[in-house]
Amino acid sequence: MLLNMKLLLIVPHPDDEVYGASGTLMTYLQEGHECGLVTLTRGEAGRTLGLCEGPEELARMRQVELAACLDVIGLKVHEQHQFPDKHLREQPREPLIEVARDAMLRHRPEIVLTFPPNGSNGHPDHVTTHEAVKAAWDSLPEGQRPRLWYYANDSAPENEELLTLWLRPNVRHEVGAFMTRKLHAIACHRTQALSTVDFIRKFPDRIAQETFYEVSE
Repeated sequence: MLLNMKLLLIVPHPDDEVYGASGTLMTYLQEGHECGLVTLTRGEAGRTLGLCEGPEELARMRQVELAACLDVIGLKVHEQHQFPDKHLREQPREPLIEVARDAMLRHRPEIVLTFPPNGSNGHPDHVTTHEAVKAAWDSLPEGQRPRLWYYANDSAPENEELLTLWLRPNVRHEVGAFMTRKLHAIACHRTQALSTVDFIRKFPDRIAQETFYEVSE
């Protein structure tokens, strides 16, 4: 298969790209590879921290935040969809699968990255995105399937339901050389500052090292 792209992320929300993969993206981009991002929602159901009022204003603000974040990362290829935030599970599954499948076929990435089966934190949009991306990946002929990565971390979830679907990382990238730019990119998502605090509090080691689980066919 002729590859056009090194890494393609498919995630539900603006900011899902930055915490666990921005250093990896910057590494690949600096090496001259092309990378891309598919964001399924506009994030209109997220936190506002009093910076805006209403879902529509939040969606517009998060679009600006995401553009600023991607500018810091240096990522040029981005597709924004408008599936309803926090309601992905209620949507017909086929359109989500088709978006993921179409992106894989058009961009022909070496690697596709998305959330693991437990959504990392159990978020329904994360889980639904995992299911859609995995179904799209499964539907491709073997010769056209990219490598499939999930976000993963070494800390076992305390929640028993999440623990049953926990996957230990088997891919590790040291990204300390990009730590300043990574923190800058994270800080672009101002409306989601509490998510930033939670991530750094729970997973401080993942600022300088990004970890993933690679699926074996």
